[in-house]
Amino acid sequence: FGTKRIYLWSLALFMLGSILSGLAWSAGSLIAFRVLQGVGGGMIMPSVMTIMTKKAGPERMGRVMGVLGVPMLIAPILGPILGGWLVDDVSWRWIFFINIPIGIVAIALGYMVLERDQPQPGHRLDWVGMALLSPGLTALIFGLAESSSEGFGAIKSWLPIVVGAAGIAAFFWHSWRTEEPLIDIRTFTHTRAGAAAITFLLFAIAFFGAMLLMPLYFQTVRGASALEAGLLLVPQGLGAMITMPLAGKLTDRYGPSNWPVVGIPLLVIGILPFAFVTAHTSYALLLSFSFVLGLGMGFSMMPVMTAAMQAVPMAAIARTSTAMNIIRQAGASIGTAILSVLLSTAITANLGGLAPTDGESGFSALHSLTPAQQAKVAEPIAEAFAETFVWAAALLALAFIPALMMALSARREKPATSSGRPAAALE
Repeated sequence: FGTKRIYLWSLALFMLGSILSGLAWSAGSLIAFRVLQGVGGGMIMPSVMTIMTKKAGPERMGRVMGVLGVPMLIAPILGPILGGWLVDDVSWRWIFFINIPIGIVAIALGYMVLERDQPQPGHRLDWVGMALLSPGLTALIFGLAESSSEGFGAIKSWLPIVVGAAGIAAFFWHSWRTEEPLIDIRTFTHTRAGAAAITFLLFAIAFFGAMLLMPLYFQTVRGASALEAGLLLVPQGLGAMITMPLAGKLTDRYGPSNWPVVGIPLLVIGILPFAFVTAHTSYALLLSFSFVLGLGMGFSMMPVMTAAMQAVPMAAIARTSTAMNIIRQAGASIGTAILSVLLSTAITANLGGLAPTDGESGFSALHSLTPAQQAKVAEPIAEAFAETFVWAAALLALAFIPALMMALSARREKPATSSGRPAAALE
């Protein structure tokens, strides 16, 4: 269909989903319209990345990734701030309606500024792969989410997990045997591309899962409002805004594979104080290390994506970009679900008999407490958050292994050609 056309249609679909979500009359209708919004939104970033990387060329891919990475980080930071203000002072419906004027401007600029590219004939959409992957991921994440309140022994928890895992396994089997799969997993048999994909998955699970925990900690344990919790995440965004453009320039000059080896240790250092957090940990300490976490984020996320795309032939950039975005979104969803389960389990164990919960567990038990009861159990709840942050820190540390493999693989490969791409990627 061409990337410009896909970009414009995905924006239009996202806007339609936003309008309908803002007009939703029930929880069921809101969920349905959010799915429609997600279908459009899920296509925006891959199409934008493909347009920009093709236009900029391999020599400037690092700077392009640095520019693209800034809104990807700022969104989850500004979102709680803007969303908290809209919910408190305007209406929750404006969380969706605010997208409309922005979308209109984006469509108008895209139509006027972007060059029309010619669709490549002969390429077909992998409907079978889509039918396996999307429901598979949805079922897996739903099962993990349900287990936080129902436990893994409940059929509504383990059955979706089993069905989802089977669907994902079938997707991999299908992708390996299909000529034009939704995600060409054969691309990642290249050492550097495969290491980049594993690094990115572990990073997404840990980092975006931790992004859920941080505002929850500030709100639940420290009594911050949604707006205040969003403001407390600003230092992290500032750190990333410093290193993302810098990492882009360094990537264009020295290649992308070395910088995650710098960024991931910074991520681990930045998250460590949260692994020992209490109900009275200094805000100055947490915000300082959040800034370090942002520095590591800037040196990690976009260089990993750039490394994957520079490791494949030019014709495969669009599919690789799509695959890496799916990995990011799936990893973020899985990480959020897994860390929610771990936090819920830890809260249940730590609360014990400290407060009456009427047999409820995890988040349900926490939400059933009065403000006085929450103040009484603040320290045990903080310990539950700390225990969960340990898992996020461990996953980030584990991501250093494939990141190091990626860097070593880049050094072993042939020198870059005059186009700036490795010789292996041009074969």
